[in-house]
Amino acid sequence: MRLTEQVIEQARTVAAGETVAELTQAESKLVQAHTAMDDKAYRAARIQAEQAELDARLAEARVLTLRSQAQLVELNRYNERLRNQLGAMP
Repeated sequence: MRLTEQVIEQARTVAAGETVAELTQAESKLVQAHTAMDDKAYRAARIQAEQAELDARLAEARVLTLRSQAQLVELNRYNERLRNQLGAMP
């Protein structure tokens, strides 16, 4: 469970205030895992914790992908401006 908690915390840090559905799901599944542990349903707790970890990793990957895509768009705009400037030179 500690690993799952660490992965969720890392995803929160990467998301930095962004709302990511997978992160919300991960947090919910972690709560369910803790509840299952309290009820001594260890198998269910393990499954929920594993799913929470995977959801958190997916959330982190989505955030990083969206940021990379935004950076790519900005770089393409910059390249286009440079091309236009070079084309306008005599």
